Amino acid sequence: MPSVIIVGDGPAGLSAAIFLAKNGYDTLVLGNNDSATRYAKLYNYLGIPAISGTDYLDIGRTQVESFGGRILVTNVSAVTKTNSGFSVSLEDGAVHECDFLVLAAGAAKPFARELGLGENEDGGVDADREGRTAIPGLYYVGWATRPKRTQAIISAGEGAAAALSILSQEKGNDFHDFDS
Repeated sequence: MPSVIIVGDGPAGLSAAIFLAKNGYDTLVLGNNDSATRYAKLYNYLGIPAISGTDYLDIGRTQVESFGGRILVTNVSAVTKTNSGFSVSLEDGAVHECDFLVLAAGAAKPFARELGLGENEDGGVDADREGRTAIPGLYYVGWATRPKRTQAIISAGEGAAAALSILSQEKGNDFHDFDS
């Protein structure tokens, strides 16, 4: 199975990781465990009247790991496009390679300029509704793509959309992750 690295452990990153790990992809989440959601009280989730951001993210982390995804608390220092995918360098000098890269690091736009990505009309990173950028295999989701209109639930949905896009691309047809 292809490998996916997700930079960011907030709603968008964890949502993408759940779908990808659940479907057997080698999934690594890199984040600093300090998402802005951690400091929020969420009232905007369908089916959840209210939950603290900390509880919400901790549940998400547990879900990712229950499906075999890995989470590493770290800071990413560089991202590079390679001939076969992407290379992600960590501040401790470690380097990880992947086939697909999902950038979901909150309001910041780390690595967008370095990768040559443009901005959309709202000043966010230019990506389509599924998070696809102009660089094949690179997805950008969450707050950085919608700086003027964001909610945790929207970011989680964008993470899920990116994951389903990757799964559909790899399977060669539209993929629906329906549970029965």
